[in-house]
This record gives sequence, C-alpha cells and structure tokens, in this order.
Amino acid sequence: MANQPLPTYRLPLRATLAGFRRFSVAEYHKLIEHGILTENDHLELLDGYLVEKMPHDPIHDGTIQLVEDALRTVLPSGWCLRIQSSLTLSRSEPEPDLVIARGDKRTYLHRHPVATDIALIVEVSNTSLESDRDDKLPIYAAENIPVYWIVNLIDYQIEVYEQPSGPSLSPIYGTHRTYKRGDLVPLQLPGTAPATVPVNDLLP
Repeated sequence: MANQPLPTYRLPLRATLAGFRRFSVAEYHKLIEHGILTENDHLELLDGYLVEKMPHDPIHDGTIQLVEDALRTVLPSGWCLRIQSSLTLSRSEPEPDLVIARGDKRTYLHRHPVATDIALIVEVSNTSLESDRDDKLPIYAAENIPVYWIVNLIDYQIEVYEQPSGPSLSPIYGTHRTYKRGDLVPLQLPGTAPATVPVNDLLP
C-alpha cells in the first residue's frame, strides 16, 4: 500500500464514488500508525473514503472562535468543547469544527470521542456548505448524533438538525429549524438544564 498512491477525493462526495476503494476505520488507523498518512496530508475519513479537507479562510476560522466563546458560556460541568478534533465513528473519522462531548480535558487523551459521547456537532460553513449538508449530515444522522448545527456563512443563519434517523439507506434528521440574527438557539445537553445561545454571538 505504501508503494502506491492512496485514492483520495474532494468534497462533495455525493453518490458518484460507489465502487471506489473504501477504507475501514481500522485500516485508516493503520495508515496513520505506520506513517503512511500524516497531519501534512490534510485528509479525513468520510464514509470510508479518504477526503481532502477544505482549506480555511479568515472568516471561517474567526467564526469558529466566536462559536467557541459562545458555547463556553453555557457549557455545564461534565461536558467538554473540542475544536477541529477527530471523532471515531463506525465508517468515518471526521474532524468537525466544534463538538460538545461528555467528559473533561483529560477524558480523550488516549482515544477519540465516539458517537455515544457526543451531544452536539457544529460545522462552520462557507466554501464547505454543500458538503456539510449533503455529505456530513447523513454521516452524523446515521451515527445518531443528537444535534447537528451548521453555522451558515453564506445565508448568515444557524441551521439546527435534530432527531437523527440512525442507520438507513438514506439517513436524515427528522427536524430542521433555521435561526436568524436576533433569535436564540436552544441548547440542551442530556441531563442538564436548557440553555440558549444568541445567533448574534455565533455569526460574524
């Protein structure tokens, strides 16, 4: 495998990759362990495919910091906020922009969070908006991620997806709500009191 270039793809994935080489999560970990893949390759595993990560522009990275600051103000004890860090899912190892997971800063020193650890995934989207809706949303819905936010920098709104279908031929979220400037986005983590986050704090 080391002597041949690995098959990599650009987003959006769509359904056009059917029949192409897929990797299991275990194989992906082996590629990293043996140094075949490194941080310099800028790849993540999505639904079995090695996919090139989108480049970041200033508004994307700046908005991640805005969302981080807003979420930390409502983050209860027993939960941690992770920034652009890996998750280990059944057929993917994505690196979402932000994740709220059970535990604290020491919980994930020796493993990545898995689906059952996660309460919220947030993707900040401008150049990646199409992929975050069409590629990543089904992955998160299939894994039963309870809540998925897209911070949409094209339409300046927060898209909130809830009630994941779980594994199916076409994984979806059962509810989709959109929040604009002046609105409050509800956030309730399991076993905690409900909170709200102002859209104005999440958008640049």
